[in-house]
Amino acid sequence: MAKLVAVEPGFYRIPLPEVLTDSMHGEMRAFELNTVRVRDAEGAEGVGYTFTVGRNGAAVDAVLRREIAELAEGEDADAIERLWHKIWWATHYGGRGGPTVLALSAFDIALWDLKAKRAGLPLWKLLGGFDPKVPVYAGGIDLDLPLDALLRQTDGNLAKGFRAIKMKVGRKHLHEDVERVAAMREHLGRGFPLMADANMKWSIDEAIRAARALQPYGLVWLEEPTIPDDPAGHARILREGGVPIAAGENLRTIWEFRLYIGADALSFPEPDVTNCGGVTPFMKVAHLAEAFNLPVTSHGAHDITVHLLAACPNRSYLEAHGFGLDRYIADPLAIRDGFALAPDRPGHGIQFDWDGLDRIRG
Repeated sequence: MAKLVAVEPGFYRIPLPEVLTDSMHGEMRAFELNTVRVRDAEGAEGVGYTFTVGRNGAAVDAVLRREIAELAEGEDADAIERLWHKIWWATHYGGRGGPTVLALSAFDIALWDLKAKRAGLPLWKLLGGFDPKVPVYAGGIDLDLPLDALLRQTDGNLAKGFRAIKMKVGRKHLHEDVERVAAMREHLGRGFPLMADANMKWSIDEAIRAARALQPYGLVWLEEPTIPDDPAGHARILREGGVPIAAGENLRTIWEFRLYIGADALSFPEPDVTNCGGVTPFMKVAHLAEAFNLPVTSHGAHDITVHLLAACPNRSYLEAHGFGLDRYIADPLAIRDGFALAPDRPGHGIQFDWDGLDRIRG
């Protein structure tokens, strides 16, 4: 039995090197990072984390400190499924989503990291293993960039090894979005994988109009065209807009994904391991998608998620997210000619610079 003897949260505010913007969250100058370290009686340690776009990180920290640490004390760290359900139902009435499920996500990631380290395996192999080379795209948070700056950013991403790009849409006037997507398509050429992300900006009818206007530019997908609370609306957008739809970064449970998939409301399920409950439900969503012959993609936390998609035969693209941790980890994600490479280090392989993080505690 790998008895848990310590659960240690951390809370940090990570300044961004430049202001990032999207259509709903506005200007983002920093993001919040919540970490959790778990240790077993033999001294082995696992690390997990989650993030916010700048608010509610203190609430996540409180759940980790006041609820999860108590619930996990003395438990068997290898019994991940049982521990997940214990915490889910113990916190369900006052939780179910929001900060509670983000805290559970970080804790669950830490348990899987610990389990893989104890097994001496990289996480992607522990989860079954498929292919450590995962197609990857650069996820730009660039709605307000002038067009010339957007194209320069794109060239910079191409130079880094990316062979797929996502841009933001959802500007005040639809013709502005269309002009920017058209310029990107001309810049990248026909057939180059290009995605667009509206960050929930539109009503259903607005989204259908936008999808139809963007049809000529061959998008791989249009992401989050409307609010996540409306699977029927997403189904209409997909059916009437004529563009593939990606969604799921704001879905918090496998049951919400079941509703979307059952309603034919998306083309690319897109869970985020840091807010859907962790590795445990992420893999269930991926297998659910596989059962419906759907490709699974991801949102955020690319340093962890590369392992999860490397274990999925139905993986699509890994998002290399704008909220990167490169300045605070030892070995940032390796990208080669359009692929992210899942590391062979035991666990998820993320080694934080704890001293550096201590200087930016939340």
